[in-house]
Amino acid sequence: MALFLLALLCIGFRLWPHPPLSQGLPLSTTYYDRHGSLLRFSLANDDRYRTWTRLDDIPSTVINGIQLHEDRWFYYHPGFNLYSLVRGFWVSYVGGDRQQGGSTLTMQLARMHWRLNTKTLSGKSVQILRAVQLELSYSKRDILEAYLNYAPYGRNIESIGAASLIYFNKKPQDLTLPEALTLAVLPQSPSYRIDAKTGVVSPALSKARNQLYARWLERYPQDGNMAALFQLPLTLRQPEKMPFIAPHFIEQIQQDKQQQAIGQPVVTTTLDKNLQQQVETQVNAFIQRNGYKGINNAAVLLVDTRDMGIRAMVGSADYYNHQIQGQVNGTDAKRSPGSTLKPFIFALGLEQGLLHPMTVLKDVPSSFGAYAPENFDRRFLGPVSATDALNYSRNIPAVYISSRLKQPNLYQFLQLAGIANMASEKHYGLSLILGGGEVTAQELARLYAMLANRGELRPLKMERSGSDPAPIRLLSNEASFITLDMLSQHRRPGDTLAQRSSQLPVYWKTGTSWGFRDAWSAGIFGPYVLIVWQGNFDGKGNNAFVGADAAAPLFFNIIDSIQANDQGLQEPKRSRPENIKRVDICLASGDLPTPWCQRIGKTWFIPGKSPIKVDTVYRPIVVDKQTGQVACPPYQADRVKTEVFEFWPSDLAEVFALAGLPKRTPPNAAHCKDSAMLTTGTPPRITSPLRNTTYTLRNPKLRDDPVIFSATTDADAKTVYWFVDDIYLGNSASKTSIEWRPTTSGSYRIRAVDDHGRADSRQLKVEIVY
Repeated sequence: MALFLLALLCIGFRLWPHPPLSQGLPLSTTYYDRHGSLLRFSLANDDRYRTWTRLDDIPSTVINGIQLHEDRWFYYHPGFNLYSLVRGFWVSYVGGDRQQGGSTLTMQLARMHWRLNTKTLSGKSVQILRAVQLELSYSKRDILEAYLNYAPYGRNIESIGAASLIYFNKKPQDLTLPEALTLAVLPQSPSYRIDAKTGVVSPALSKARNQLYARWLERYPQDGNMAALFQLPLTLRQPEKMPFIAPHFIEQIQQDKQQQAIGQPVVTTTLDKNLQQQVETQVNAFIQRNGYKGINNAAVLLVDTRDMGIRAMVGSADYYNHQIQGQVNGTDAKRSPGSTLKPFIFALGLEQGLLHPMTVLKDVPSSFGAYAPENFDRRFLGPVSATDALNYSRNIPAVYISSRLKQPNLYQFLQLAGIANMASEKHYGLSLILGGGEVTAQELARLYAMLANRGELRPLKMERSGSDPAPIRLLSNEASFITLDMLSQHRRPGDTLAQRSSQLPVYWKTGTSWGFRDAWSAGIFGPYVLIVWQGNFDGKGNNAFVGADAAAPLFFNIIDSIQANDQGLQEPKRSRPENIKRVDICLASGDLPTPWCQRIGKTWFIPGKSPIKVDTVYRPIVVDKQTGQVACPPYQADRVKTEVFEFWPSDLAEVFALAGLPKRTPPNAAHCKDSAMLTTGTPPRITSPLRNTTYTLRNPKLRDDPVIFSATTDADAKTVYWFVDDIYLGNSASKTSIEWRPTTSGSYRIRAVDDHGRADSRQLKVEIVY
């Protein structure tokens, strides 16, 4: 009955719920790249390397070797081996020999699990009781699995999984027999069996392993053919030699998991180790070649647009360099983007029907309210196509397009795209397009990936696991396609290492921030988005930080390196949108050609969206053969001829003249009674006063605070007549301005009428402060 009750007690003790032996044990995190290559093995919270490996994932060679070396009667004793304890006591305390333990695997687990001091008899007694408790509470498999995951393997390395990964760069199931038996004997005095500096095993460890192999052959004689392997020298990799790849990338994952309170023993990332090393090599080489220019730092981000996984991340040129604040992750730092946002202005312009790729825009001195932007080179090109304006990074056309955007404008678009920590829209105004705001390289990568994914915005991914959220459409397929086509016409710089054409089209843009604080190059090639930033984390400027001169060469060096190492790299198949067409246009104006257009080209056209009108630059004029003046109707066929003149607005004509390319002035038809019928010119466009602006003036009696009236006119206009509330103010030549000094506050209607009767008007509000 006593035996029955004892058996019943043991069964009840076993059936009573017990927490798993892994509960509360701090574990390391292992980070792998997308192909399974180790990136980093981090310390657990108690500063030890430790993983938990299931017994089914541990090979029998490791299990049998440990049992053969440590505890042959593991499956038969109740937690302690009385014979081993007596023998250990006799040898250690009676025989006077070196101390010899008699602990079983269960007793060793009890000591490690409850952190027992077993140097005394009382401590050893507690250890035995705890071992019996383990045997009553858990199965032999649970105990063996826990021992293998608690066991010390030298220095701060615990568990078979951590030892296998650190010493042999393998998972336990991939260990060879010599490696498995090495780990079997290592837990006995591990710190005395390995040279911590070199990793070379001591003769004592080699001897213990070979002795275990001899006993192994008695039980497994079929492994005798591996004897030669046990004669080879053995070196174990030390923790200092562990991979430390993409530190900024891994640290960002760690920060995200800390914020989300997520613990994960194994993280398979989206990073590609080979691509990471290629990018790092190019960054280091570029910094070495250009350090004399003061270019000491760079950040690079490579994203695969197919799954939005980050394939490479270089947060700084040197993680260990404190002089450049190397541990700062430059890809996640807010910086001025320069002109890298301009493609999205033109994409929105395409989307809202403001332009097509060959729309001719004015690159002339202009003001937009109180904002008067300048070009980077402080020059003006006059008429430029939208494509050239984008690729040559002309500021005036970009700001003009931005000023005409409706819903959404650029600010609203960036908000929809998830650009964080933006100030109010009024804070930026139109300067946002020229780098007035701040973005991170990661945010910029999302935007360019959206173009590659035909207008669908998706978040970046750093881990392979997890579901992908539904994409957000911010641009149409057609606008994205055309924008990429415009960017593909941007020629690569001439000072990159490989002077050859890229195997793949590259859709790219550069940017330079105000004060030369940031140099950017951003773009798409093949399936990848590549973002390159150069600058200083402390914000110091450097004249060398110019996107086209500094960032673009590194940008293309990385592209050339990736293509050289991946000959099969191809662009994902992206079909041309069905709802776009190729149409003929007159290159001078970007409008539909007339019979008088001298140069005709083609452009992409979105039916129902793209602007459509007929060219008015080239116009026929009937000229009197004798006088060279405009002939007035009715005509005499033998005395007149038809000539085609270029009619450019006055501001563009002035740019041509300053460039040394004056255009032939069309003859004036004012002497003809029906001169308005002779030509269909462009009415004047008031440039000052500004639309929707209130002018606050000081005491007008001082006569030093006038309102300036000016307008651009067609080429055939010579004079502009100005009216305020239908009261004639005066006239000015087409290229000059006139002053007006109001005497009272109020709203006024301003009209400008040229000498052909064509007019423009706008409302003006004046407030006079005395």
